[in-house]
This record gives sequence, structure tokens and C-alpha cells, in this order.
Amino acid sequence: MKKTVRDIEVKDRKVIVRCDFNVPLKDGIITDDTRITAALPTIRYLMDNGAAVILMSHLGRPDGNADMKFTLEPVAKRLSELLEKKVIFASSPLVVDENIRKQADTLKPGQVMLLENVRFRKEETKNDSKFSKELASLADIFVNDAFGTAHRAHASTAGIASYLPAVSGFLIEKEIEFLGNAVENPVRPFVAIMGGAKVGDKISVIDNLLKKVDTLIIGGGMSYTFYKALGYEIGTSILDEASIDLADDLLKKASLSGVKMMLPVDVVCGKEFKNETDTLICGSREIPADMMGMDIGPETVELYKEQIESAGTVVWNGPMGVFEMENFARGTYEIARALSESDAVTVIGGGDSAAAVEQFGLADKMTHISTGGGASLEFLEGKELPGVAVLEDK
Repeated sequence: MKKTVRDIEVKDRKVIVRCDFNVPLKDGIITDDTRITAALPTIRYLMDNGAAVILMSHLGRPDGNADMKFTLEPVAKRLSELLEKKVIFASSPLVVDENIRKQADTLKPGQVMLLENVRFRKEETKNDSKFSKELASLADIFVNDAFGTAHRAHASTAGIASYLPAVSGFLIEKEIEFLGNAVENPVRPFVAIMGGAKVGDKISVIDNLLKKVDTLIIGGGMSYTFYKALGYEIGTSILDEASIDLADDLLKKASLSGVKMMLPVDVVCGKEFKNETDTLICGSREIPADMMGMDIGPETVELYKEQIESAGTVVWNGPMGVFEMENFARGTYEIARALSESDAVTVIGGGDSAAAVEQFGLADKMTHISTGGGASLEFLEGKELPGVAVLEDK
């Protein structure tokens, strides 16, 4: 177990917190503040317990340049509204300079300051010790609460922990608790649902889950690579050609390990990759040569729902089809709805699955929705995340 902010004295200390404020923006306006609200419990705890709080985050990919379209100023404004307290925006293209140090020095208990985008410095993604030291020089304690970037060994997520006592915030604590328990100590039957387009992206996850789950459900674009491995006609469906043999290996592993591995038995096909196109529902072995699979079919939906209804734990990562298009969203919606009505522990592994349950208005019915797409995938692979590994143990 890793230490959290509860396990360290923060009163009258300067605490620097790595958050994940990589929010979507349109014309300088934040269109979804979920990642900001996710950080509030940790920020409020530190404020209430007498810490002077310095926040840092990245936004977008400015590639080591002070590109002001990636400034965190809109985040400072939104944070001020949510906290009902002015958040000082420490604006500097260098992120840390003499003026910023002075601002940090004069920060009083209960006050909050936000640094500029850490990726304005190329040293950030290189995990450069010089930049880590500059960030560490502002504070007495480091708190990592950015699960979405915990799989990256960057200066603000891992390097800084070499120079300050390092603990987790409440968001990382929650992520480790739910993802960790789901995989290592699940209520059974344990069902994993894997969707999305490319098998190659999830080979290691599926391989790791095959050692732990009772049932592994496959959906989405990756289904067609498994079909190809079985010798089925897939028409013009998406194919991860480099992973055909790997898909075949996974099918054999599932069989040998006694895991029930389920592929769609029917498919909603489209003539073209667009919402308004000719459609056809057909069996998984009967995809026409001039059509592409776009969603799981109604028979598959019912089979998958049966597995969810009897499950004790369900982990879901990846949509069942092209849910962004209304005519091909039913499979993903029905799986999300089944999870929302289930008595199981339901863990949504970030990325498109999280976007789907939000889109369908079912997010509040899930046990836990991970804030980290790539990080949650690597966690499910069984990898140690650099931004978690550096934190002090209890």
C-alpha cells in the first residue's frame, strides 16, 4: 500500500500536487471539466488541513515550447469557480523562474497556486533531473494525483519524487483500490469485456486477464482480427493484420486455461464507414465481402448481457462498435445499460468506454470509472506504473 496525504503532516507545509488537467478546450473554453473535478477532494483536503497548495499539470502536446494555445490559464479560472476561492495562476513560459519561486515562497496556508503547463519545458517528458529539482524547490512535499499520466516517467510525475517526500492523492488511491481489487481480489464470477479497434494494443492486457478472469468477452473492431484467425470472411472490416497470429494464440490460451472466451455471434454491418449507409445484420461467419462490421448484433447483445447479469465483478475497456455513430451505438449502449443495472462491481477502464457511459448518461451507475486510459490499460496488464512506484510505502 502506498502512503496518501492522510499519512503525512501537511499543516504549514508547501505541497506540490501533480494533477491531470489535460482537459478538452474549444476556443479557449473548457468543454469537459471532469478531470478538474476529480482532483478537488485532494486539493480541498490540503487546503482544509493548512497546506499551501501548488498545482501542476500538462495540457495537450506543446512539444517543449511555450505555445500559449496550451496555457493552463482557463483551468485556473475554472478551479477558482469550483473552489470558490481565487487560484493564483503562476504564468511563466519557463514554468519555474525567480518570480515563480517568490510567489511560492509567499504562498500562505489555504492558498492555491497553479503553475503553467509543465510540457512547455522539453525536460518534462525527458524526466530531466534539473527540471525535477526546479519543481521540487518550490515545496516541502510532493503529492501525485494524476493517474492518467502515472504510466509515464516524467519530471513532474516521477523525477520530482527523488527530491521530496512523495505520497498519493485521493484519486490515485481510489484508482489503485478499485482497479487493483478488481483484478487481484475480484468478487466472482469475474468477467472482462475488451473492445476497441486493435488487438495489438491490448494483447498484453488480454494475456494478463486470461490468468485471472472466468469469462473474457471480445467486441468492437478487434473481433474481426479474431474472426480472421478463425478463417472467417470479414469483408472490408477493420483488421489488425500484424496481430492475426497473436489472436490465434490467445484463443488457444483461453481454451487451455479453461476461460470462457466469447466472440460476437452476429454483427451489424455497413456498406460504408458512415452513419447513413446501407446496413445488414448477419451471422459472424456471413459478413458480405463488400461490407464491414460496425457493431455487435442483437443476439450477441443478449448473450453478453447474460454474462453481465451473473457476474460478481466486471471490468470493461473498449466499445462494442462505432458508438460515435447513432446507427452503430446500440451494442455499446446495451452493454453500458446492462452494467448500470448489474449488482456486480463495475469498473470502466477509461478512454472510449468512459466516454461512452458519460455519453449515455450512465456514469453515476458504475462502481468506478477510471480517469486514465493508457494508465488503466497498463495497470490491467500487470505493469508497475512509474508515477505510483516512486511513492512511499505505508
